[in-house]
Amino acid sequence: MSYSTFVLGTDLRTTILTSAADTDGRHDFTDNFNAAGSRTPLHAHTRYDERFWIIEGTLTVWAGRETVTLRPGDYFAIPMQVPHALQAGPEGVRALQISSPAGFAELISRVGTPAELATPDTPFDVELFTKLATEMGDVILGPPGAVPADLTDDAAG
Repeated sequence: MSYSTFVLGTDLRTTILTSAADTDGRHDFTDNFNAAGSRTPLHAHTRYDERFWIIEGTLTVWAGRETVTLRPGDYFAIPMQVPHALQAGPEGVRALQISSPAGFAELISRVGTPAELATPDTPFDVELFTKLATEMGDVILGPPGAVPADLTDDAAG
């Protein structure tokens, strides 16, 4: 099996270890590196759950009413529909991620730049990312820096 690696600007590098095609859509499995201090927008997935296992560094997760900082060896699951945001620690973070049913790996493969074509100046196309994420059932709820507590009680989960 060959692995595909993609970059999204300078903040995210993802290697797809298992895709939907490998599992009849049941799940996908990725190895991700997020640069130091990088943040995701506040969002929710309507079609898949996410599970993270931290390999190196730290990751702060705001998920619903919960806030946790994960360290190497820690595991965390985010169910569908739960608003969440992530921030890599000061040294970045490497985490394995499982999405079920599959979804995240497809988004990355459609939006990311193949690593072998990327340069240090490869931009992250936020507009394309937002369009495809929405098409795939993700809901962007706020910009990077927003957390579920910024939402009304009903939307925060």
